[in-house]
Amino acid sequence: MKVHRIVRVMVFALVAGLAAMLLGFVVEWLWNWLMPAVFGLHTIGYWQALGLLILSKILFSGFHARPGHRGDWRTRFGRRWDQMTTEEREKFRAGLRSGCEPEGSSPAVPKV
Repeated sequence: MKVHRIVRVMVFALVAGLAAMLLGFVVEWLWNWLMPAVFGLHTIGYWQALGLLILSKILFSGFHARPGHRGDWRTRFGRRWDQMTTEEREKFRAGLRSGCEPEGSSPAVPKV
């Protein structure tokens, strides 16, 4: 059992390392093919491409505690919606219609 787990971890580390290496080369190739011709930028090396890949992961997708569960909010909202009374649903809809106004503020007067 313990040996099986160690083998699985080693295989996962090997596959993840190969995938990162391959993605680094793909990013380097794409950057050096497109960016100098399109934007007049300098070419980059492998480590810079890998750094760009990591930076784009941080900036655009972040680090999620549970990968693959991004649509989970729909399920939770659906359950909450089903538990709401008609009055609570109408109050929620009114809040959506009012936009980002603080509670208790008067609605904006439309300009004519």
